[in-house]
Order: sequence, then structure tokens, then C-alpha cells
Amino acid sequence: MEPIETDLLVIGAGPGGYVCAIRAGQLGVSTVIVEQDRPGGTCLNVGCIPSKALIHAADRFHTARGQSGDDPLGITVSEPRIDLDRTVAWKDDIVSRLTGGVAGLLKKAGVKSVQGQARFVDGKTVNVTTEMGEQRITARRIVIATGARPVELPDLPFGGDILSSTEALALTQVPETLAVIGGGYIGLEIGTAFAKLGAKVTVVEAQGRILPLYDADLTKPVADALDRLGVRVMLDARAKGHEAGQLTVETDGGEETLAADKVLVTVGRAPRLDDCGLDELSLAMSGPFLRIDDQCRTSMRGVFAIGDVTGEPMLAHRAMAQGEMVAEIAAGTARSWDKMCIPAICFTDPEIVTAGLAPDAAREAGHAIRTASFPLRANGRAMTLESTAGFVRVVAREDNRLILGLQAVGTGVSELSAQFATLLEMGARLEDVADTIHAHPTQSEAVQEAAMAALGQALHI
Repeated sequence: MEPIETDLLVIGAGPGGYVCAIRAGQLGVSTVIVEQDRPGGTCLNVGCIPSKALIHAADRFHTARGQSGDDPLGITVSEPRIDLDRTVAWKDDIVSRLTGGVAGLLKKAGVKSVQGQARFVDGKTVNVTTEMGEQRITARRIVIATGARPVELPDLPFGGDILSSTEALALTQVPETLAVIGGGYIGLEIGTAFAKLGAKVTVVEAQGRILPLYDADLTKPVADALDRLGVRVMLDARAKGHEAGQLTVETDGGEETLAADKVLVTVGRAPRLDDCGLDELSLAMSGPFLRIDDQCRTSMRGVFAIGDVTGEPMLAHRAMAQGEMVAEIAAGTARSWDKMCIPAICFTDPEIVTAGLAPDAAREAGHAIRTASFPLRANGRAMTLESTAGFVRVVAREDNRLILGLQAVGTGVSELSAQFATLLEMGARLEDVADTIHAHPTQSEAVQEAAMAALGQALHI
């Protein structure tokens, strides 16, 4: 095959990679993108989008089941059923439309797409193994955007009834019993969905509480909701092995065996760097991740890295922002990473959203702070949605009332993430939020009320 020469080569067409390539193409940079599978990466194909589709279907089914008895809204339906095979087909159709859309956007931007496995020859050259043979590509700049893969446990290797999130999202039947290893956001999102679909779910978490990256105030409503769903949560517990539908779990009180037709392992994700010939480059590392500077440059000139291969937070929107920045750098624009915050969302029930510093983190950073929360049980819109569990919290400096962080837990609060990030990026103060008219009735009023409470001007609490 004829060699290809280009200004920019992007390896990996996940959220970071495809955004980088599209933006570079729009800016007139000659760009090639290489992807072994479909465009969109983990997030679009087997992660963010499919999981949210399953969560939505599970919520609808759970609501319908609740209306088959004594419903406070006066709605009664016959006993609902779910055909998970059709649900998965609907989810797959969404994914296909989105991946097709990404492919179309790449083509529109003038980006050349090559499907295959890329391996480095040197810092300017890769060989791509395609169905048609070996394709050599030489580029002035290369972007590594190969993403991450689920971490496997030695005692529970993937295969058969031991699932990663990818296999769990492809199930066409609801298992009677499901064990989720890991009480982080991936395990709880999928575990909650299957509990709503009718599975008996057990969560096995090695630490002393679920969602250990979030503070206890934010996670308590989630723990309460799991309890109401009948999800058993085993803390300070480790899964030891699975055989004949039985999972062995080790706790402080000894070993316990519990029924588990399927076992979902969600104990973290590791950078996907072992199959692209990275040893040819000798790049500086930060633990298992590629070390980058504030322009996403690695230790080798002309080689950039974005997304999950560069470490936490492993979030699609972080990768997208990095990809856009690198594309503009490749086009000759002076850019560097100067984001004030990267909002994070846990799509459990209720949802959790965070941006900036939590109270303890703000104090640890040396700030004297004032903080206040507004409970959703005092919000009219939350009441009409039957979703009053949770709150909105604001953290600000004591001296000048500059907002340092915002957090919320509740149904649908993920949609507040953009407001939270905007307030932090714009350097808003408590007065800016308190004096801004928020539409009534909306859950966003809780943001204004939290700011007013922090100023000692609370109206509705």
C-alpha cells in the first residue's frame, strides 16, 4: 500500500481523538485518524451512551412497576414486562446513529480515516495493520488517544459469567442474581439499572463506603436509594472467586458465599498502551499513564497524548477539551490548559454532580470558607417530580465570597453541571448567583437558594 504523509496523525477515534481530528481538519491541518474499531471509542460504543440508554430504560420500567399497585399519582397499569433483547437493539441503534454521525463529521472536515491497529515505528512513523495489508503513515505530529480498558482481577478473569461493563451492557436477559465487584460510579450505575430491571443485586466494595471519591454527604442519598431498591452492599469485602453460580466473598467476619448468576467487575480502568508499540518511543510516564505538560505534549517532541492514557480524571469531556486544544496547537495557535474545573457526574439514582472544590478539599488547600446547602425537599419543582432526596451545595471563600466549588445530589441534577462549571470559569461570587433571577419552578433555583443561604439571606429554609 502507498505510504501516507500527513501533518497530524491521531491514533484512536474516541471522544478525544475524533474531536482533535475534526477540529484540526476544520482548521486546514492535513489529518489522518486511525481506529481499530468503530469511531466513538469506549464512551460512545460500550460506555457512556449505552449505559445511559440502559439506565433510562430501567428507570421507565421501574416507574411502570411502581404504578402496577397503589400509586400516589392515581395511575394504575397492568403488570409491566420488559424484553431486554429489544431494549439492547434500541440502545445499539442509538450507538450506530452516533458512530455514523462521527464518521460523517470526520469526512466533512476532510480527515482521512484508516481502520486498523497502529504500531509505532518511531516518533514520526506508524505501521497500521488493516484488512488490506500494512499501511505506513508518516506525520509531523502524532496524538496518542488510545483510551483505557477495564481492569481484570486475577481471581475473576473476564469471560463466561464474569463480565466487564462492555458485556454487561450487551446482556439480552436480566440475570436473576448479579454481583457487582466495585462500588464506584460504573458499578453502581449499571448495578442500579439491573436492580430496577428485576435482578437481585449485591455490591462488593473493598473500602469502607461506596463512591469513596465523593464525600459522605453526597453519597448518603445514593446509599439510601440502593437500600430501598433491595440492593445489598457489602463493605470492607473482597471477592475471592466464582464457581457454579456462587461468589465467594471475604469479609472481616470470614468468608461468605452468595448466589451470583453473573459477576460484573468494575474495579477501575487502565490505559490502553500495550498494543501500539510504545516501547519504540521511551516516553516519560506518570505511574501507568503518559506524562504530559500543559499543552498535552509528551517527553518526545511532536508526540502528544490526550484522554484516559494521561490519567485521571478519565472523563470524555476532558479528553474532548484536550483534543480541541491540541488541534489548535497543531494549526499554530498558542494554547495551553487553563481550565478552572472539570465537572464530574455519577449517573446513579439519585445523580451526583461535582465541580471545583468540596468543603474539605477547600480547607486542605488553605482557604477559609463559607458553605451552605439547600435541600431539594424545599424545592417546588423537585416535589412535583417526586424527587426530593438530595441537595445543592456551594463552597466559597470567606474573605471575598469567590465560589470555589459546587456539588449536588438528586434526580436530574446532572443538568446543573454546565451552570456549575460556568460559574467557576467566570470567577463568580456568591452575590452573582444570589442576584441572578432563576426561573420558577425549576431545580436550578436550589443553586440560587444555596448561594443566598451562604450569604445569610436564605428565603425558603
